[in-house]
Amino acid sequence: MKISSLLKDLQYKEERPAVQVLLDSDAGKEIRIAFKKGQEMKEHHAPFPIVVEVFEGHILFGVEGEKVDLKRGDLITLKSKVPHDLKALQDSIVRLSLSRADGIERVEKVTE
Repeated sequence: MKISSLLKDLQYKEERPAVQVLLDSDAGKEIRIAFKKGQEMKEHHAPFPIVVEVFEGHILFGVEGEKVDLKRGDLITLKSKVPHDLKALQDSIVRLSLSRADGIERVEKVTE
């Protein structure tokens, strides 16, 4: 059994979103991305399906040219290889659920 928290040891970065693995299990990876207002993740795609939850805040989620407002408690799922981007309209905490085969390095690279 593993236990983690989306709020414990929460740290924001001034220059880019802060990415942290919260859980890495046989089922997959749970990632926390902490955005300061105005921070973005440029357009990218995941090699496997993903689930994104806005735990706190307000995110403008771009997917295939459409912009979707996601607020606290909202979830969105994408199939593999669907282009998407994120922009924080206020300080936000995002939970990203990844396939076990996907890597945190890929997520961190998108925040650079």
